[in-house]
Amino acid sequence: MTTDTRPGTGRWLRRFHPAPGPAAPRLVMLPHAGGSASFYFPFSRALSGDVDVLVTQYPGRQERHGEPSITDIRELAAAVLAALTADGPGDAPLALFGHSMGALVAYELAGLLEERGVPLARLFVSGCRGAAVPDDDPRWLRAHDDDALLAELAAMGGTDAELLDHPDIRQLVLPPLRADLHAVRTYRHRPRRPLRVPVTALTGDADPRVRPDTARAWSELTLGPCDLRTFPGDHFYLVAPGTFDEVAGLLRDRLTGPGPSTTHTPHGEEETA
Repeated sequence: MTTDTRPGTGRWLRRFHPAPGPAAPRLVMLPHAGGSASFYFPFSRALSGDVDVLVTQYPGRQERHGEPSITDIRELAAAVLAALTADGPGDAPLALFGHSMGALVAYELAGLLEERGVPLARLFVSGCRGAAVPDDDPRWLRAHDDDALLAELAAMGGTDAELLDHPDIRQLVLPPLRADLHAVRTYRHRPRRPLRVPVTALTGDADPRVRPDTARAWSELTLGPCDLRTFPGDHFYLVAPGTFDEVAGLLRDRLTGPGPSTTHTPHGEEETA
């Protein structure tokens, strides 16, 4: 696994902040559909004193905009696996965090790692129904009109609506977004041996695409404990002012603290399965 601490190195994995030390837990973060590595920069900064954060940069965006996007979830997971294990799995505890489409990539990546005997400390799946639960409202995945698709994206809170009015930005955003939506639309869960990793599912209480019951469905895919945390907010609850600190604190506690509890908090529900 790469140990280079310079930001921007590597095609697939970026380390924005130096690792706290060789024994620090390592967290690999995977972006949402249309997202890029920079989305997670605030989390890297917030966790940098305790956690070694590696952020995935998919092809087709930012400095990789000249590369063709990948339109298959499992192919994305296999490519991240190759980058992550290029120099061996390493000895530090390893965890994965994926938001929305990134949760599906993280789930498939977790399966590949466990098949190779690489133990995982935790799998965080955010803003995504359980991988085996079909999308019951896939219309937005099939939007053909650019304006309608970008309006949907802005409505979910993922992108500043004013930025999307600029033709140059639209030209950069739309191709990888459509490639990612194709990957999500064509993804089908394949029955496999259940994971063994502990899972933490996170969701916003006003997310129109993820209900509590579909978020809890992640518990069916692992033999490890599975806990659910619900935060105030929509699909991009995790970067909302106020909520961001809570989410970053949860990640830190899960990776450096004693583990999950069943304590209820004022800002959501938490349960262990």
